[in-house]
Amino acid sequence: MKIIAGLGNPGLRYAGTRHNMGFSVITELSDAFKISVKKKECKSVTGHGIIADEKVILAMPQTYMNLSGEAVSELLHFYKCEPRDLIIIYDDIDLDVGRIRIREKGSAGGHNGIKSIIKCIGTDEFDRIKVGVGARDEQQDLVDHVLGRFSKEQLPVIRDAVSRAALAAEEIIRAGAASAMNKYN
Repeated sequence: MKIIAGLGNPGLRYAGTRHNMGFSVITELSDAFKISVKKKECKSVTGHGIIADEKVILAMPQTYMNLSGEAVSELLHFYKCEPRDLIIIYDDIDLDVGRIRIREKGSAGGHNGIKSIIKCIGTDEFDRIKVGVGARDEQQDLVDHVLGRFSKEQLPVIRDAVSRAALAAEEIIRAGAASAMNKYN
């Protein structure tokens, strides 16, 4: 079984923001594989289904970004999964808008959601898919940037990135992170 958790902030106020890229990819996977994501459990909204012949749980933690680790840790414990069974999808300001990058492990890179997960599960060894949202302007506050929305010109690029990130998650399940890195990085 794999747990695919897309990071974001709950509520309509945050829908479509840069920080909610993980939620957007979970929605894409939900639509593509007909997995209803409506069950409330483990501080998340989840859906159970099959991707690439593997049982999966799609999850959108409802703890707000900075406490994502609480929800992810509860999911791992409740479903008796290991960190190697986890795929985390999230925004990355160090990648250009629309770029995706897959990693098998690594530091939080300043991302508070990833910091929380590493702290709560005790390891940085889990698969991750980063979706580039671009850097902020030097004068812009970081919080304003990540909680901001994409420009009209960026929306087609982001829609494509969300689709590719969903395909990368499927590839990780089907053939492993190394294969996904070769295809999508």
